[in-house]
Amino acid sequence: MPKFFIMIRIGVLGAGHLGKIHIKCIKQIPGYQLVGFYDPDTENARKVEDELGLKSFPDTDSLIDDCDVIDIVTPTVSHYDCAAAAIKKSRHVFIEKPVVSTPEEARKLILLAEEAGVKVQVGHVERFNPAFTAAINEINNPMFIEAHRLAEFNPRGTDVPVVLDLMIHDIDIVLSVVKSNIRKVHASGVNVVSDTPDIANARLEFDNGAVANLTASRISLKNMRKTRFFQRDAYISVDFLEKVAEVVKMNELDEVPEDPFAMILDLGENKKKRQIIFDKPEVKDTNAIVEELRSFKNSVVNNLTPPVSIQDGYYALDIAHKVLEKIYTNSNGI
Repeated sequence: MPKFFIMIRIGVLGAGHLGKIHIKCIKQIPGYQLVGFYDPDTENARKVEDELGLKSFPDTDSLIDDCDVIDIVTPTVSHYDCAAAAIKKSRHVFIEKPVVSTPEEARKLILLAEEAGVKVQVGHVERFNPAFTAAINEINNPMFIEAHRLAEFNPRGTDVPVVLDLMIHDIDIVLSVVKSNIRKVHASGVNVVSDTPDIANARLEFDNGAVANLTASRISLKNMRKTRFFQRDAYISVDFLEKVAEVVKMNELDEVPEDPFAMILDLGENKKKRQIIFDKPEVKDTNAIVEELRSFKNSVVNNLTPPVSIQDGYYALDIAHKVLEKIYTNSNGI
């Protein structure tokens, strides 16, 4: 085996629906040695052990002790304790979104990770959606962003507000492309079928003048995960669900092309004509969870900052909580 090929021993905390997906994805990634998992539900643990042929550990600590990297796919309420336990033993951590329950916990975790000198990546999986990665090079200083993330009702996940369950994906995407501080947050939402907001809308205003309008719902009649980016001379549409990207550009012309089907805009005297160009970037057939876990392995092996850092997870969580604060304030009539 070449000297530069390093095997990373990884274990998974949590073997529920998403945890099993992570286990299957890790098995596809060269360089990871999947040593086992821990799930507190003993009956589920036995089923997963039999189904996936993987060792079930008796507790969190024994799994951490046997690994270099811990993949945390537990309910959000336990993220902090699981991550802190791993980091204190100098283990690198991949942790599903939202990073933890509160911004205060996230700040504590950042300090622990810095003190231990370990890598922490947050599972904001849409950063690795092939439609988004196909379009990212076209997104340059967007000034208006509109996102709709709608899902049919599913009792799984209703223990947290839709802002933390769904909208946080789009908050992270927006923060990754708008390089400016948020100046103001407006939001409203309604509890429809659960005890927390099931549908919410947020308007984020940035210091550079950019605005993002985000809508998330888990009580829709159809599924939708679509974001539109508007910027100078371009419009980019990313369909995260259908995995399609579309780009519409306006290019200034020195000469009018001979193509009779070219779409030309004449903006009047003393102004150059513009041509409207339609493009569909090639979207690769990749698995976003595999890609994010692969990127984390690369960060650990090559001592790189993870592409979705713990600071990124904190920023998204902090804005999500500001959105919730506005929703609760408005719902109380204040």
